[in-house]
Amino acid sequence: MSTYDTMRHFADGIGLIIMVGVFLTLCAWPFRPGSKHHNRAAAHSIFEENEGGE
Repeated sequence: MSTYDTMRHFADGIGLIIMVGVFLTLCAWPFRPGSKHHNRAAAHSIFEENEGGE
């Protein structure tokens, strides 16, 4: 079995499962318990005054 076939088999199987797991984790990350404060701070950060005086 060549290196290409080995990598192709990995990408078709285990690699796909890992990528789906990472995708689902990143999609669910903002909804974890305790993140409400961080999400609200990020949403309101654009309305804060500039400290540079511009």
